[in-house]
Amino acid sequence: MASARNQSASVETFEAGAAILANLLTLATLAWAWYLLRSDADLYYRSVQEDQALEWASFLAFLVAAGLFAVAAARERRATGAIPWFFTGVSLFCFFVAMEEISWAQRVFAYRPPAYFLEHNFQQELNVHNVVDSDYRKLAVKVVLLGYGVVLPLLYLFRPVRRLFDSWSIKAPSPWLTPIFLVSYLMYSSYAWEFTGEWVELMMGLGFLFAALPPLARWRTAARSSAGRQRVQVAAWWLVVVLGGALLAFGSERLRAGRPELIEAAKSEAGALRLDFLGLNEICLSKRHLNKRVYSYVEKYDQDELYEGRFAALVAQGLPEDRARFFLDPWNSPYWVQCTRDGERRFHYVYSFGPNRRRESTELEILGDDIGSVFYRRGLASD
Repeated sequence: MASARNQSASVETFEAGAAILANLLTLATLAWAWYLLRSDADLYYRSVQEDQALEWASFLAFLVAAGLFAVAAARERRATGAIPWFFTGVSLFCFFVAMEEISWAQRVFAYRPPAYFLEHNFQQELNVHNVVDSDYRKLAVKVVLLGYGVVLPLLYLFRPVRRLFDSWSIKAPSPWLTPIFLVSYLMYSSYAWEFTGEWVELMMGLGFLFAALPPLARWRTAARSSAGRQRVQVAAWWLVVVLGGALLAFGSERLRAGRPELIEAAKSEAGALRLDFLGLNEICLSKRHLNKRVYSYVEKYDQDELYEGRFAALVAQGLPEDRARFFLDPWNSPYWVQCTRDGERRFHYVYSFGPNRRRESTELEILGDDIGSVFYRRGLASD
C-alpha cells in the first residue's frame, strides 16, 4: 500500500509526450472544423447536425470518460478503503452529459418523451439541458471548463492546497491538460463560428477522457504506467472516439429505417397540416426566413387555430393525442414549417424529418427522406 502511494505522485500527471499528443489530437478538432467551414460550408452544416458522427463522437468521449472514472474510483476504493466520491461524481457527470447529448436515445428508438419535455423543451426531446434557460446552460458549461479544467489543476500545484484537496479526496486533472479546457472555454465564450458549441462539446469530452487516464493508472506499478503506455492509451482512445462516432452514426441510421405504414401516415399528416396552414399564410408571407417546429410556431405566434385543425382531427382516426397536441410525426419527432422569401421566389412547406430523423431539405426543396407538403409556391423554376 505504501509503495503504491509513493508511486502515485509519479503517475498522477501525464508524461510530456503523452500530454502533448493529447492536446494536439483534441485541438485538431478546431483545425478540422475550420477546414470544413472554409472548404465546404454544406458539409460543415451537415456535420454539426444531430445524429451525425460529431455528435456520436461527443457522446462516446463522455461515455468512455464515465467508464474510466468509474474504474479509477473502484481502484481507489480497493486501495485505500475511502469513499471515492470525487471520481464517482465526475463519472456520473460524464455519463449524464453523454446521455443528454443523444437525448437519451430518443431519436434512435423513436419513443415519445413525457409531455413535460414536449411542452417545455424547445427541441421537444427528452433532455434536461434544453429545459434550462440558455444563459444558465452556457454559464454551466463555462464554469465546468474553467473550474475543473483550468482553476482546479492550477490550484493543485500549490502544496498547501494540494494537501487540503487530498484530505478531502479531491483529485485535480493533470495541469498538462489545461490547454484543452482553456481553448475550449475561449472558443465557447467567443463563439467564433456558427455551431462552435458542437465542436467544443467534443473537445470537452476528450478533455475529460484524457483526464481520466492518469488516475486510472494511479495504483499500477511504475513498470505498467510507463510513458510509452500513456501515449498508446491516448492514441487508442482518440481512435475509439473518432472511429466509434462514425460507426455509431452509421449504425443508428440503419436502426431508423422507415416502415412503409409510418411513411404513409406521415404523408397523410403532412397533407392535413398543409390544409391547416393555408389559412395562416399571412405570417409566413411576412417573414423572409422562418424554419420552426410547428408547436413552437403555434406558441410563438398565437396560432391556436392549429390546435383545432385537420391535423388535430386525425385523433378520431387513431392519431395519439400527445402527437396531435405537440405536432409530432410517426417517429415522435416534431413536424416543422419552413417559409422562405427571396425576392419573388417564395416556398413554404410543412415537413417531417422522415425515418432517419435528420433534416435533409433546403429552403427551396424537399429532399432525402424528408416528408413534406407544400402550401405556398411562387417564382420558382418549376412553376
